[in-house]
Amino acid sequence: MGLFNEIFTWWNGNTWGTRFFTMRQGKLVGEDEFGNRYYLQRKGVGPLGIPRRWVTYNGLAEASTVPADWHGWLHYTVDTLPNKENYQPRHWQKRHSPNYTGTHKAYRPAGSVLSGTAAKSAPREYEPWRPE
Repeated sequence: MGLFNEIFTWWNGNTWGTRFFTMRQGKLVGEDEFGNRYYLQRKGVGPLGIPRRWVTYNGLAEASTVPADWHGWLHYTVDTLPNKENYQPRHWQKRHSPNYTGTHKAYRPAGSVLSGTAAKSAPREYEPWRPE
């Protein structure tokens, strides 16, 4: 089933067309801690008049697995590659984590139906109106 998935599904990583385009047009410039690989167009310019930048995901094509520093590079916010600069995160900054919505690791606050804990019952501070 692996070859079938690779040929016909785009959400399981690269399709053959993406691999072929990347092989012909792309220059690998870096990789992040999740195994995503980042590319820059070798020659020419893209539709914006500047070389294209893109990512090939390691595993499922999930955009939330792109860390903030690489996201800034992909969107032309910064020109310095994150693996080339000597950036030290601040003590209050958290490590990047992907979006877990819809998975078993998703955040479930107390009282949520899926959290397994019972919600606190509301206090009875009022008497409902009852017709006589």
